[in-house]
Amino acid sequence: MSCRSFCRLALCGSLIGLLLFGQTEDGYNATQRIKRIRELGKKNNPAVLPALAQYLTDPDREIRVDAVKAIVKIDTEHSLDALVQATGDKDDEVQVRATDGLVNVYLPGYISKAGLTGTTARDVRQAKASFSSRNDQIVDADVEIRPDVAKALADLIPGGASMTARANAALATGILRDRTAVPALVQGLHGRDGDLIFECLVALQKIRDQSAGPEVNFLTHDLEDRIQTTALETIGVLRSTSSAPDVRSALQSARNIKVRRAALEALAMLGMAEDRTIFLQYAQDRDVELRASALEGLGRIREPEDFPLLQNSFNEADADWRIHLAAAFAMVNEGKVDTSTFSPLAYLMQCLGTKPRSATASAYLTELAAHADVRSALAGMIPELDKWQKVALCSVLSAAQTPEVVPTLNVLAKDVDPDVVFAASKALRIAQTRRSS
Repeated sequence: MSCRSFCRLALCGSLIGLLLFGQTEDGYNATQRIKRIRELGKKNNPAVLPALAQYLTDPDREIRVDAVKAIVKIDTEHSLDALVQATGDKDDEVQVRATDGLVNVYLPGYISKAGLTGTTARDVRQAKASFSSRNDQIVDADVEIRPDVAKALADLIPGGASMTARANAALATGILRDRTAVPALVQGLHGRDGDLIFECLVALQKIRDQSAGPEVNFLTHDLEDRIQTTALETIGVLRSTSSAPDVRSALQSARNIKVRRAALEALAMLGMAEDRTIFLQYAQDRDVELRASALEGLGRIREPEDFPLLQNSFNEADADWRIHLAAAFAMVNEGKVDTSTFSPLAYLMQCLGTKPRSATASAYLTELAAHADVRSALAGMIPELDKWQKVALCSVLSAAQTPEVVPTLNVLAKDVDPDVVFAASKALRIAQTRRSS
């Protein structure tokens, strides 16, 4: 190859590199810049992230939107720096897309399944309806969120460019279970936008910082059913006993059955002895949800005199399965931990592997696993469980928030089924993370 040919080839390579990585914008119009952004995005290579990041400061909104789309598409931890930068944009669509991208790094598949920007290419200003349904996704307890990511999302809750961006940021902090966002979430409760308040409440439930419980009290009398019922639910989840007077007031003045159910369930979660009379009042109610909550509450109070009532409810032939489950939970919580075929604990384990009962059974068993006698009984049941019951039990034990579940998980980690081994190994990792934190 001649020297002249080599120089031409080198010059051509330089021009191609300049075209692809765009180190300067001189001479390129908006259409050309967008084309270059999309070409870079197609590479799906973290090496192009610095080139894409430069477009996040472009004065043209459409270019910044395309840039954050391309960065999100690359979807790697290396994109976090650029996405954090994008949350500081003045445009709400850039903020929302960056927020979804940050969540997607820590919860792969989030954008395609649940993200505000994932279902269509529409403008996010048209996506407000996405907040009408509750998102219950959370990352595993051993996932560590970078401090700058946490701060960027928390800052968006009070400072986002639109209420949609703020509510989406609240949703994100809940999914990532970021405790540092609690002050911002509490501040969001005092806003006027229903979606923001709702997402802040749900996020507080996921984070489970009990100190936030009293901050929710004023919303137990909100005029919007969705806000009032979610506030009552939040108080129950956070076990905010100091909030009990507000919950009792909401129960007494409930304007409809939804509010009454939420208030009684919150009292049941608190499990305070002074509410025993209320629980006895509803223990034979015709409404299944009210009756189930009352039985739960009696179980948490653990008054021996109530055991016959709980036993009768558990054995009631034509009762709804929710009544049977609530009574089973209450009886086990009062100390009945035998594992015979028709025992309450055996029934809970049976329901653990049966939809749609598994979610309720899992919540009950997670709470019960805090008791040493229950953990011992569960360990003894392992040889009789099927594969899916074992997998579900791993999830229950990992969520129990006590290091004493480790011995049982070690047994499950030696199971002959690889799915059980995988579930147990993951649960062990989470349990050990909690123990060291």
